Amino acid sequence: MADKPVVIGVAGGTGSGKTSVTRSICDQFENQSILMLEQDYYYKDQSHLPFEERLKTNYDHPLAFDNDLLIEHLKQLLKGNPIEKPVYDYELHTRSENVIDVEPSDVIILEGILVLEDERLRNLMDIKVYVDTDADIRITRRIMRDIKERGRTIESVIDQYINVVRPMHLQFVEPTKRYADIIIPEGGENHVAIDLMTTKIKSILAERSASLS
Repeated sequence: MADKPVVIGVAGGTGSGKTSVTRSICDQFENQSILMLEQDYYYKDQSHLPFEERLKTNYDHPLAFDNDLLIEHLKQLLKGNPIEKPVYDYELHTRSENVIDVEPSDVIILEGILVLEDERLRNLMDIKVYVDTDADIRITRRIMRDIKERGRTIESVIDQYINVVRPMHLQFVEPTKRYADIIIPEGGENHVAIDLMTTKIKSILAERSASLS
């Protein structure tokens, strides 16, 4: 492993394609040391709250995330130490008892809607990326995903989008675009941007490797 991992933050609104961008980059490094750390695994533990209270959770608000734990885990990975990544149970609306063992890696891609919102997280990143996609495309993707993967109705997804997701995006997510080093329009469909990112990461890996030899 390189002396210090490269940390890339990938932010953007729900349905923007940030996960597709991240996975597309990771696919270019199948046989190399790269890992994806998803912010939405780090929602706060709510086991102390009654279930009715947990149902009111606003998952698009910065306070929903346990950034203290995420930052601690990122720092451990930067030191070359393994971590136990938490798992979130969306049916129970709290953290699962399960964890995922994660080994340190040469490249760490931190992905999530608000990874650029916390200055402490930004300070740990080498490259900051914002995936910028039109709102109508994002809501369409969100509807399709939530109906297919989470058993939601169209009405409930649209109601949540209008009353929670959209205002939270405008208040907290969209403003973080100004912190980005790179803005990628249209997410995973932007193959030129993904190729450029991949080339940059390979160049950083080559530099780190050369410095160790």
